[in-house]
This record gives sequence, structure tokens and C-alpha cells, in this order.
Amino acid sequence: MDTPSKALQGRFGLGLRTDHYERFATDPPAEVEWLEILTENFMVPGGRPLAWLDRIRAQRPMVMHGVSLSVGSTDPIDESYLDALDALIRRVEPLWVSDHLCWTGVASRNLHDLLPLPATEEALDHVVARVERVQDRLGRRLVLENVSSYVEFEDSTLSEWEFVAEVARRADCHLLLDVNNIHVSAFNHGFDPRTFLDAIPADRVQQIHLVGHRHHGDFIVDTHDAPVAGPVWALYAAAVERFGPVPTMIERDDHVPPLETLVAELGQARAVARSVLRGDERGMVPA
Repeated sequence: MDTPSKALQGRFGLGLRTDHYERFATDPPAEVEWLEILTENFMVPGGRPLAWLDRIRAQRPMVMHGVSLSVGSTDPIDESYLDALDALIRRVEPLWVSDHLCWTGVASRNLHDLLPLPATEEALDHVVARVERVQDRLGRRLVLENVSSYVEFEDSTLSEWEFVAEVARRADCHLLLDVNNIHVSAFNHGFDPRTFLDAIPADRVQQIHLVGHRHHGDFIVDTHDAPVAGPVWALYAAAVERFGPVPTMIERDDHVPPLETLVAELGQARAVARSVLRGDERGMVPA
């Protein structure tokens, strides 16, 4: 079974969005060293999206990031989805493939949301079995992302970080740490986000996401439509200190700014990581 590549250690990327297709196909900024594509955007039989993808793929290494695997659902695994996913993997040849540790639908209906799971032994067994099934089908280890949450389950017997770490250990998969999601959930539920970081096995962390949110006073919503916030930059610095030069990228899914704005924000991530890895006492964490 293929293990996610380490070729992008210490490198910084962006999520590929339609506004920036032409630039990445013709004159990609040197500061963007790799790209993450949204898997479902390219699960099509042909046409312009795949034509753009083929051109851009020749310019930069790529990873694939899905939102519809629904690895935590009680529905049977969608074999037609796996077939389409496998076909796209063969076309793109990504360095790794990720999705979310959540459920996105039930009763054959996709709710188009990333819904958290109860942190129970029953849910753990269920998810691990499904991750193993998908990995066997694809012949590669998955990379799973922690999601943000806004409610807690009365039946949970594990913390979220214990649940995430155990899925990675038992299913022998890897993790995509969304630092913003950790911050959002920590604020909403009142836990120390560094406790989450400390519980995650460093050898399982394959990738880091940085993204913005909306603060509503007594709760935060993960929106992917704003710059990375100060507390998230500080938590990213702690993540680099804990996990080292993990491949890091900026996500923006709404209110997508000009590419130059995202490149500048990516430069902030690069500066924070380099400062931490050099051991600078003051650091370079943006306010």
C-alpha cells in the first residue's frame, strides 16, 4: 500500500480555485510550491475543468482533497464514488489523497456539510473499518482532516484529540491538521487547543491547513472566507514547533481574493515556520 510522499516537507502551497486557473497554467508564482485540488470539482467525464487540470498539473505537484467520502456515515460506502475517485487519482497521480474525518450524508443523501462524529468506541470501530476498506480499494493510505464542531455529543467517551489519534493509529492512516478547525472547536467547547496538538502522533501528520473564520462573540464559525486570524497564526507556530516542517497551505473557498493577496498570506506562513524552526525567541507571528 502506498504511503503519502514526503517530497513536500517544508514547502508551502495553495488551494487551486477557478479564479486562478489561467495564472497557474501559464505563469505560476514561484512562492506557491504545490497545489491542492478539490477532488469533486474534477470528477467529471471531460470538458474544461479537466483540460485546465492537465495544464496546471504540468506546472506544480498536486495533492487531492475530497469532501464527500463520508467515512463516518452509516450508509454503505459508495462504490461508484470510489471508482470515480480511483480514476481521478490515476489521472492526477497526486502525492497524497485526503478527505475529512466526518460524515456528510445518510440515507443516500449528501448534506454537503462536514458533520462531526460522536467520540465513542463504537464510532471508532466503525470509522476504522471503513477507512481500511477505502485504503484497500485505492491501494494507498488516506490522509484525514479534523473538522470544526459546534455541538458536543452526550455519548462521547473520548476527547476529540484522542479519537483522531486513535483513528490514525488503528487504521494506519495519516492526518491533515486543520489548525483553524482546532482553534474553532477549542473556543466553542472551552478546551486548550495545545492539548489537541500534544495528543497527535507527530509521525502521522502529513499536511497542515490554514484558513479564516468568522467570530460571533460567544462562538466561532469556520467559513473559509477570510484571512487567517492572529490566534490561528499563534497555534500554527505551536504546531510547527510540535511537528516540524509539515507541508502547509492556505485555503480560501469564498470571497477569493487576487492571487497576489494569497501569495502574501502564504509568505506569512513561511515566515512563521522559518522563525520557529530557527528557534527565534520573539518569533514572527502576525497579529
